[in-house]
Amino acid sequence: MSLTDTEIRRAKKREKPYNLSDGGNLYLWITPPGGKLWRWAYRYEGKAKLMTFGRYPEIPLALARERHGEARKLLAVGVDPMAKRKGDRAASKASDANSFQTIAQLWLEHWKQGKSARHADGTRRRLKANVYPLLGIRPITEIEAPELVAMVKAIETRGAADLAKRALETTGQIFRYAIAHGCAKRNTAADIKPRDVLKPTRTVNLARVNAKELPALLRAIEVYRGKVITRLAMKLMALTFVRTSELIGARWDEFDLEAQRWNIPAERMKMKTSHIVSLATQALELLELLRPLTGGSELLFPGDRDHRKPMSNNTILGSLKRMGYGGVMTGHGLGGSRARSFTSRDISMSISSCSLPTRLVMR
Repeated sequence: MSLTDTEIRRAKKREKPYNLSDGGNLYLWITPPGGKLWRWAYRYEGKAKLMTFGRYPEIPLALARERHGEARKLLAVGVDPMAKRKGDRAASKASDANSFQTIAQLWLEHWKQGKSARHADGTRRRLKANVYPLLGIRPITEIEAPELVAMVKAIETRGAADLAKRALETTGQIFRYAIAHGCAKRNTAADIKPRDVLKPTRTVNLARVNAKELPALLRAIEVYRGKVITRLAMKLMALTFVRTSELIGARWDEFDLEAQRWNIPAERMKMKTSHIVSLATQALELLELLRPLTGGSELLFPGDRDHRKPMSNNTILGSLKRMGYGGVMTGHGLGGSRARSFTSRDISMSISSCSLPTRLVMR
């Protein structure tokens, strides 16, 4: 007679273990403490065997019957269900040991020797964010080129073409490590060239960006998935045409927001006189967004580790390069002589004429 859920729920514990049969030698074994375990008694090659299917209620009646049925089918074709399950578990463990993420972690431990902690941590974070979600659990020997292409293009769609190239390069290093240690026979990443799967990156001379080209640059910054402070820094540079060195050293006491002016001292300009930068409406709004974030520091853009020092020049240059605005970009930033001839009104009109939102979005 088959069991019902009601019978199982009402079954009480006793002083000694007892069984509730469901037919076909499948039964629920109830222990003195009240535990309920699914068991199946069968014979294989003349030997009595006992297979378990899990505890009730974690394994409900319907699922226990399903597992029982699958086991009986194996037995009917001459396969020992318990031996099959043991082999499957061993294969699963072997697969986990040879997964891309497992090999990548071993590679990272080897590779990081001699590298700075910051460099190693950055690589670890990039793998976790960009590579593991798509490739992590895959056996490294089964990964094919289309999977790597999908990973690279997923990163590219975030506006991080340079990061996509680096992810592919790092993946190739992991494959080479796997080959050297007998975990793979082929470097799948070696079959893929960035130029074959990524869109061509633009080479733009930012020292020659004019006011009419500002909307496109600001849109590119808006979709770039970098830190908020970095994005605001790039926006302010685009709106003021200052050099990167002038930007990262900017101090709050240099700004007169009522007069819409930024007075860069002569010593920072490396000139005999100070430089006055007219601030467009969009630049003023940007400063309003920035003040709650860094207003407690003397600097507009303090460094992550030491707020008394400005952020690194390479933080901005590296971000611009990843956006595709690298190439001949130099420390002069947007500060070309032609750019400095534009007024704050020119900049505001240029942006508004191209339907760019007046208030720059911060996310």
